Amino acid sequence: MFEDDVDRVYKVVVNHEEQYSLWPVDIANPAGWRDEGTTGTKAECLARVEEVWTDMRPLSLRLRMAEDANG
Repeated sequence: MFEDDVDRVYKVVVNHEEQYSLWPVDIANPAGWRDEGTTGTKAECLARVEEVWTDMRPLSLRLRMAEDANG
């Protein structure tokens, strides 16, 4: 990840598979990632990711497993 700079502000980003990550606010998002809406220190953003990313499985896998379970 990026150098842990005390003054760096991060944002939480999410991709189409509902996977989360942190990204510096002053750098354009990587392709396929969009802003989740949270910005702050690294610790604040990590706390948000812990709060919202409770199932680490990619969305496509979760949907497939739900289809398989429903027959």
